[in-house]
Amino acid sequence: MSVMTGLRLLPWTDPEGKPCYLASDDGNSPLSRRADAIEAVQMSMGTELLRHARALLDAPKADRRELRYLADRLCEALRDVLRVAESRGARLPSYGEGDDPDEGS
Repeated sequence: MSVMTGLRLLPWTDPEGKPCYLASDDGNSPLSRRADAIEAVQMSMGTELLRHARALLDAPKADRRELRYLADRLCEALRDVLRVAESRGARLPSYGEGDDPDEGS
């Protein structure tokens, strides 16, 4: 069962850089599935970038230009992953005082 707690922050922005949101009770709508797919790609790209970063940082001959490019890409990946985390966190059910999500299981 999917829990709808309000608007879903989408993993992209509008042309002006403003956040985009989806209002839907259907977590399986075409737009929700598209957002899920893009989030999966962003997470995968972040993982690969991190792997590449470790190798480049371990290379004694990495030059300033390469490291700066790496830092820019890492910032982009971190921005994307934080956006995914914010979106997913906002969709988690909230529990009131005394509520126990494991109660009764």
